[in-house]
Amino acid sequence: MSKTSRPYKPELLKALQDPVEAAEYLNAALEEDMNELFLLALRNVAEAYGMTRLAEDAQLNRESMYRMLSEKGNPQFTSLISILRQLGLQLSVQSKESVPV
Repeated sequence: MSKTSRPYKPELLKALQDPVEAAEYLNAALEEDMNELFLLALRNVAEAYGMTRLAEDAQLNRESMYRMLSEKGNPQFTSLISILRQLGLQLSVQSKESVPV
């Protein structure tokens, strides 16, 4: 008997509407140490929020936001901070020594 698979994206986007889930998702992407993966994860969080609404709220051009949140994107720091702020998130820095292994 074969099992049918369901698309994961709708469930992922629903979960990412929760800022706590979104923060954990983005932190997991950061741990991979791949800029492209983080930008794609941030794009998923942005899609969960609503790209058009996010662009307006962050005062960014929607098309530019799509480009900056692509694999080859390179967002300016101010744009990244603005996007995160609108998503109810913030950046923080901590010592590698304080991170449990």
